[in-house]
Amino acid sequence: MIDKIVASLAAAVADVHDGATVMIGGFGPAGQPAELIDALIDQGARDLTIVNNNAGNGEVGLAALLKARRVRKVICSFPRQTDSYVFDALYRSGEVELELVPQGNLAERIRAAGAGIGGFFTPTGHGTLLAEGKETRVIDGRAYVLEYPIRADFALIKALAGDRWGNLIYRKTGRNFGPIMAMAAKCAIAQVQRTVSLGELDPEAIITPGIFVQRVVAVNATRADSGDHQAVA
Repeated sequence: MIDKIVASLAAAVADVHDGATVMIGGFGPAGQPAELIDALIDQGARDLTIVNNNAGNGEVGLAALLKARRVRKVICSFPRQTDSYVFDALYRSGEVELELVPQGNLAERIRAAGAGIGGFFTPTGHGTLLAEGKETRVIDGRAYVLEYPIRADFALIKALAGDRWGNLIYRKTGRNFGPIMAMAAKCAIAQVQRTVSLGELDPEAIITPGIFVQRVVAVNATRADSGDHQAVA
């Protein structure tokens, strides 16, 4: 019997190793798997490369992981915001490396990894510092830059609900990078508000099929098949 639901947050991230590349879903705090990040901090993995849309807010979630000195490199689109002072201080002191990627390129590089695409040409970044050292090509009179996929060892994502096969649905824009990150990682770990019985999720509403998810952990919820059934609205 396939059952990808794990008993605890600690168990979900237990094998994240030092030096791993970890994708973390979220557009700022929206859709960020904060509880999984906290579990990763407790777990102790170090020298991580983090792929995220930004570089943390305040001192919670991703910012807390940075503050704990667990991150070696950040690959993101928006490293600086009004409350990104943790990353800012670490970067200025040389304690963390930054790879800046335009947001559309970031999404497409992640998607390319999941889709098995070896690379793609994009006009974004051509003629700027972001294109230095990269292959360029003129196609139909327009200049393009060659970008390569971003792959990860693990992806930590947040969804609304999931079943024991790993099928996931999301709440509105909370899905953001979750679906493509799940596809681009060797091991995708999803925290959900609740788990449901097989067949309860409308197949037309499933955004991330279970084939792309290796672990599901419920946060502040009980498994649907344990007797406490929770319907998906």
